[in-house]
Amino acid sequence: MSIDSVFVHKMWNDHELSKMVEGGVPYPMLSDAGGKVGTLYGIYDEDAGVETRGRFIIDPDGVVQGYEVLTPPVGRNVAESLRQIQAFQLVRQSKGTEATPSGWKPGKTTLKPGPDLVGKVWEVWKTSMAFD
Repeated sequence: MSIDSVFVHKMWNDHELSKMVEGGVPYPMLSDAGGKVGTLYGIYDEDAGVETRGRFIIDPDGVVQGYEVLTPPVGRNVAESLRQIQAFQLVRQSKGTEATPSGWKPGKTTLKPGPDLVGKVWEVWKTSMAFD
């Protein structure tokens, strides 16, 4: 979502994104003309008429689980965003019986929160991550 019009989104997808992502972006892009949504999330600069780059991970219950806000000159890391979404999905699916350590990737060992983990996080983390 951005304050750009749907026409600008189409041009961006057809001439830029489709070169980076085969077939272009596989989901609809939304236009926040006037910055109403950006204002709610604190990323719309009304004086300049622009939004900073914000990424918000919102769970199925409508709760913001994670976010990142960057100034326009700094690009985002889509692979990291996808990794975080996968981590939030796994934690949600496990109903909190599993946690994902820093740098966790799908298929890697998770942490099992509880008294047995206290004082052993580093040991479990370094073994499971194998610094890949």
